[in-house]
Amino acid sequence: MRKYTIPEVIPLFKEYLSKPGNGVGGSLHIVTDDFNVEDCHIQYCIDYAKQKGENEAVKLGDFLLHMSKTQRKKLVHLI
Repeated sequence: MRKYTIPEVIPLFKEYLSKPGNGVGGSLHIVTDDFNVEDCHIQYCIDYAKQKGENEAVKLGDFLLHMSKTQRKKLVHLI
C-alpha cells in the first residue's frame, strides 16, 4: 500500500466520521478522539472494525498504519 498524504485522507476521515453512529470516532475512536496514534492502538481499532464488519474503518486504519507518527498526530487534530 502506498503512503497517503494528510490532504488526501482528511476528506475520507471526515466522511467516515459524519456517518450515523460515528460522531465520536466509530471504531477508530481511540485514535480520532483520544489521540492514541501508536501502531498498537491503530491495530486494535482495525481488529475491532473487522469484528464489526466495518470495512471503511479497516481501510482508514490501514492508511494510518502507513503514515508516520508525526502525520498521524497532525491528522487527528485536523479532523
